[in-house]
This record gives sequence, structure tokens and C-alpha cells, in this order.
Amino acid sequence: MAPLDPRLVRTVGSVRSHLVITVACGVATTAAIVVQAFLIARIVAGATDGTAGVAAAIATVAAIALARAALSYGAETAALRSAASVKSQLRRRLVTHVTRPAADPTATDAGALTTLATRGLDALDDYIARYLPQLVLAVLVPVTVLIVVARADLLSALVIGLTLPLIPVFMALVGWHTQARTQRQWQLLERLGGHFLDVVEGLPTLAVFRRAKAEAALIRAATDEHRVATMGTLKVAFLSAFVLELVATLAVAVVAVEVGLRLLHGDLDLETALLVLILAPEAYLPLREVGARFHASQEGVAVVERVLEILDEDPAGDGPAAPATGPVARPDRVRFEGVTLTYPGGTTALEGLDLELRTGATLLITGRSGAGKTSVLSLLLRFVEPTEGRITVNGEHLAGLDADAWRRHIAWVPQHPYLFDASVADNIRLGDRTASDTAVRRAAALAEVHDVIAALPDGYATHLGERGTRLSAGQRQRIALARAFLRVEAGGGTTIVLLDEPTAHLDPDNAALVRTAAGRLLRGRTGVVVAHDEGWSELADHVVTLGDVHRELVSA
Repeated sequence: MAPLDPRLVRTVGSVRSHLVITVACGVATTAAIVVQAFLIARIVAGATDGTAGVAAAIATVAAIALARAALSYGAETAALRSAASVKSQLRRRLVTHVTRPAADPTATDAGALTTLATRGLDALDDYIARYLPQLVLAVLVPVTVLIVVARADLLSALVIGLTLPLIPVFMALVGWHTQARTQRQWQLLERLGGHFLDVVEGLPTLAVFRRAKAEAALIRAATDEHRVATMGTLKVAFLSAFVLELVATLAVAVVAVEVGLRLLHGDLDLETALLVLILAPEAYLPLREVGARFHASQEGVAVVERVLEILDEDPAGDGPAAPATGPVARPDRVRFEGVTLTYPGGTTALEGLDLELRTGATLLITGRSGAGKTSVLSLLLRFVEPTEGRITVNGEHLAGLDADAWRRHIAWVPQHPYLFDASVADNIRLGDRTASDTAVRRAAALAEVHDVIAALPDGYATHLGERGTRLSAGQRQRIALARAFLRVEAGGGTTIVLLDEPTAHLDPDNAALVRTAAGRLLRGRTGVVVAHDEGWSELADHVVTLGDVHRELVSA
């Protein structure tokens, strides 16, 4: 496992800046170590033979010590900021990669990906902020010390040069043993995260089939397996630190013995002997620190490799390799031309679909469950790309347009809207982040939910809880409609409204309120409604029914 993956340097600009700063700080630190050693040796030797100027030298040593402390603090601060920047860039690239239109949603386990993007990337703090700077010092300091000592005393330099390689050799031996353990530890953590997410999402089903306790036992077993792997890795880390410390201590002792014997016999002057004795530990210290940081950084190395593997995956789908960027003109003509959509695993959702969205008209799409109704919206939102055929906007291939620019023309209300653990106003304001409180209240009123919000304990400042637990399903749906109203009322070219089963599983009263609000939202706009509820036909200008095997269209 390489200490620094070249792909990381190419992919993340912050790493390149961090390396430049790290090398500069390493050079300054090395220079300070050498100068300080010279001055201390001269002060002590001068104090013994009565040489003048000791006070000035002491003041200089104190200044250098303060400078080293300031340099260490500044380097640590810069390194931590670099680590935060690297984590942020990798998270954004990872999320962008797995949510791109051509991404295969089954290629990566959601739980493992969540663990990777959160707990995993947090492991980069030790790797970026501490291991890499120490790696630079481990190259600069020993080489510089060897050169300086060789100029002062060749024999001592020879002893240091012969014993220094022992530490990297032991580090390599320990590293080979640790690498497999660290990778296994991380794989177990990914598996545990993925399994836990699956269990949480499937709790209602598990409870119905009385399998919750059995799954809890499986999670307990996976947790124990990860604990055992983690403790095994830590045991190796502690033992390796002891071995490296022992080797470094013995090496310094060998240098000290040979210097002491030669000083005793008069073959070496005091100032040179002191210089060698002061610099010898400094030569071994960076290598020992690298060994100590090595185990803490290995999880970060494993995470980086996994993230870069995901980022290196080739995009799937038949769309253009380099979609156009920039604004998308008002979509006056949207057509499906022979569109077929087959999901990974071979399930065909749509086959040979021809469809046109008429400007300013509402299209109602009905059909049995599994006929591909929601897939039509997913294609329009560019969550997936057609396997065959194409979708055109004003005659241009939709896959060639910038996805973000295209989505600015769309207001989407999903079947299960996600509400965050934030205030009602902030949840509605997702439709337009810059909206005023007045605009938020107007959107809520248009969505038939203002009275519900006003009755909450803190009104629009009430926190809804994760997934909006304080509201009923119908109220959550109307909050989503308020977002859509805010989006279209804000302007910005939003002209297409997509509604996915907005009244599914709602009681008649809530369904009627949602249809009333949706009718206002659809008025004068291009709309696509996916629904089983026959009540939507009153709002639709055109109705199509998706058939079964061949997904044929029956117009009405």
C-alpha cells in the first residue's frame, strides 16, 4: 500500500497545496533543529572552557525554540484545515459521482457508501494532517542530520547511517502484517453499516414476520466481529510502537557509547561530541513518529483507495460522455421517442415508449403497479437514462443538456417527500433558499397547509423532527406542494410540474385538499401526474395508460 496514492494528488487540489506547505514547513523545521543543536553544543562547550558570548547564544536558542513551537503550531493548524478541505472535496465528488444521471443505483451498497462518506472520510484527519507531514520530516531530517554529522565526525555518521535503516525495515515488516488487518477491519465496518441500514429500513417488515430479534442477533455478531478485528489491529499497533521505540533507543545508545569512549580517550572534542549526541536522537525521532502515525493513518489510506476506486468507475448509460453545461432554454417541446428503460438486473420498466408533453397542459399517467409510471418521472428528472431511444427538449437530446440547468425548469413532488429535522419554514424554503417569510407563508396558503402550520406550537418555527414525524402523511404531502409553489413562484424558468402519486394512501379529506392545491400548482404549467386515483382525471387535459408486457400507451 503506497503512503500517498498519486490519484489523490491528481484528483484533489487541496492535497497538492498541502504537500507544498508541508515540504516548506519541513525544511524550516529541519534547519531550526540543526541550528539549535549547533548553538547548544557551543554553549555547553563554551561554558566549560570560559568562552565569552554564551548569553547571546542562549538567547538565540530560546528564540529558535519559540520559532519551532510557532512553526509546529502553524503547520498543525494548516494541516488540519487542509484535511477538512480534502474531506469536503472528496465527499462532494463522491456524492456527485454516485448521484450522476448515468450512475447504477445498485452498484454500491447504500449503507457502505454512507459509512464511507461519513465515518470513513473522517479517518483522513490523521492521514492528511499528521502522517503526511511526518513522512516529509522522516525524509528531510535524517538525511540532513547525516550530512551535518558526517562533516563533524565521519565515524558517528557511519554508525547512524548503519542503524537508521533498521527502523524502516521493521516498519515495513509490521506494515505488511497490518495492511491486511486494516483492510479487513474497514470491510467489516462497511458491511456492518450496510446491514444496519437495511435492517432499519426493513423494521416494519421484520416486525410483521417476527424476525426483528433474529436480525438483532446478526447485527450483534457483525459488531463483535468488527470489535475483534479492531482490537487485533490496535494490539499490533501497540506492539509495533514498542519495537520501533526499542530499536531507536538501542541505536542512540550505540552512538552515545562510541562517542563517549572516544571522548574519554581524547579522540573527539567536547563540542563535536555534544553536537553528535544532540543530533543523533533527532535523526531517529521522525522515523519513530512515522511508525507511530502509521497505524492511525492506515484506515485513511484504505478509505482513500476505496473512494478513488468508486470515482474511477466508468459512467454507465448511453448518454454523451461530456454533457453540455450552461443554461437550458424554456422547454416548449418535450418528447419521448422509442424510449426503453431496463434497470440493472434485467428488469424492463419501459419499452418503446413514445410520448409528448404539451406546453401548458396536464398529462395524467395511469396503469397498474410496476407498469413504469414512476420511471417516466425518473427519466424526466434524469435520475436514470434511457437504455434505448431518446428524450428530446426543443429538438435537442436531453442527455446532452446540463442536468442541473435542466432541473431548474422542474418542480417535483415525490410520493414520499423527505422532511428534515428543521423548522417548517426551512423545509418549505428548500423550494427557494432566498424566499422571504411572506413568500413562504403565501406558498403554504396555496398548498392548503397554512392553517395546519399556524396551529403548531411555534408556527413556522416549529421543528418537524426527522422525516416530519410531527405531521400526518397528508400534511407532509402539502408541505412538499408548498415547496413546489415556492419554486415556481420564485421564477427562474420553472415551467414543468411533476407529481408522483401525490394522494396515495391518503384519506379522502386529505386527498381532496392535496388535489385542490395541486390544481392551483398545475394551472397554466406543463404538468405530469402519476396516479391511481381517478379523481385526478378532472384536472388532466390528457390521460395515458401504461400497459403491461410491452408498455403500450392507450390514449384517452
